[in-house]
Amino acid sequence: MSAEILSVTEMYRADCLAQAEGIAGETLMEAAGSAVAAELRRRFTPCRVAVLCGPGNNGGDGFVIARLLAAQGYAIRLALLGEVDNLKGDAALMAARWSQTVEALEPAVLDDADLVVDALFGAGLARPLDSIAAEIISAITKRGLPVIAVDVPSGVDGDTGAVLGMAPQAVATVTFFRKKPGHLLYPGRGLCGDVVVADIGIPAAILAEVEPNVAENGPACWGKRFAWPQIQGHKYHRGHVTILGGAVMTGAARLAARAARRVGAGLVTIAAADQALAVYRMADPGNIVVPEADLPQLLADPRRNTWIMGPGGGQGEGRRSQLKALLDSGRKCVLDADALGWFTGCKDSLRKSLSPSAVLTPHDGEFTRLFGEISGSRLHRAHQAAACSGAVVLLKGADTVIAHPDGRAVINSNAPPWLATAGAGDVLAGLIAGLLAAGMDGFDAACAGAWLHGAAASAFGPGLIAEDLPESLPAVLRALYQSEFAPKF
Repeated sequence: MSAEILSVTEMYRADCLAQAEGIAGETLMEAAGSAVAAELRRRFTPCRVAVLCGPGNNGGDGFVIARLLAAQGYAIRLALLGEVDNLKGDAALMAARWSQTVEALEPAVLDDADLVVDALFGAGLARPLDSIAAEIISAITKRGLPVIAVDVPSGVDGDTGAVLGMAPQAVATVTFFRKKPGHLLYPGRGLCGDVVVADIGIPAAILAEVEPNVAENGPACWGKRFAWPQIQGHKYHRGHVTILGGAVMTGAARLAARAARRVGAGLVTIAAADQALAVYRMADPGNIVVPEADLPQLLADPRRNTWIMGPGGGQGEGRRSQLKALLDSGRKCVLDADALGWFTGCKDSLRKSLSPSAVLTPHDGEFTRLFGEISGSRLHRAHQAAACSGAVVLLKGADTVIAHPDGRAVINSNAPPWLATAGAGDVLAGLIAGLLAAGMDGFDAACAGAWLHGAAASAFGPGLIAEDLPESLPAVLRALYQSEFAPKF
């Protein structure tokens, strides 16, 4: 499956490049309308359909859809926002091919409808819906009519997922060539229903000219570089994760440790205050437990190639100096939870201390405390944070975004709702660190860790608690190992 995500501007460019290569806009519009009609027929038997057309190319798609559905026995009422004589280009051509009545757009067109095709506005809408468009979207919602959306539900910003005033709830959205950020970022993602990406004849080779830098997270993004154990490897080849454990919330470090070992780290050490050592030593016997007072000696061991700081770490005196010592060592690291607070008051020095071998994993509250108020979508905010910090930033949420300082980003879309449980973030930190230790770079490790986190949660299902995640992971890894991304020994 293609992973690239195109902004509205990039999709427009891809469309123009396709036409420059000799693919007529008329051909692309016919293919788009045909794809929507096919998806509607797959879901609904012949019924009464209200096709709502806007004044641009989305409306042109609507005319194609109406014509094709009418030929298949669906009872169509088509309504247009504006006048047919004002349509331009391919939209005007498709309107001329519609031989039935064109009604004015008003709520009455919904009378007796079983289903609505929303072809009013596409992903490029830049202002809130108003007047009759807002009135008819409101009427659709009040009547509870099922909606098939063309490109995006009208009112959803294709680049941000923001709702511009209002938007209908779709059962499915058919988009073309590639998804857009608004299909994956909330709240737009929640309104799209099932997103179907249709091939309308734009050559994939055009992506090389468009050069998108955002993708939907999945094995297609990092699977060829996954850190599988080597046939002649040993535990030190698989890396050594060291975790700075807290004295009170000891479960956080233990969850991170178990996840790191499950995902591939050869060894895991927990370093903690003396009063907590007994608790850690009674946990998993595979963990190494040492006093945190030994930090200078631990950092002097080059085999300890990856560190986790923050989960359950607390805000005690000396934590900031420990973090500085780690960053000065140049080790790979995952900084989560309390460690992000250790930067408080010195965020302007982040760029001097961090590199892309460091992964920061804030949730929204931690993000704002660390980077301040950054306006824009979650994708934009993560981009800005990565650029200013110099680190890989994983902005946690239902639509987790992972951003690299060089401008690359992925949006993760496989997290089920039952991941909202205490300790899940600690497991995520452990997964990323384990992959870092085993040899993946910061961006790939963060992307793979986030995807595995969601896949393990989905594999377990409802009733999940954080302790279940590492135990669910082997089945996910086994399936990945049996896929096209298996190692070639």
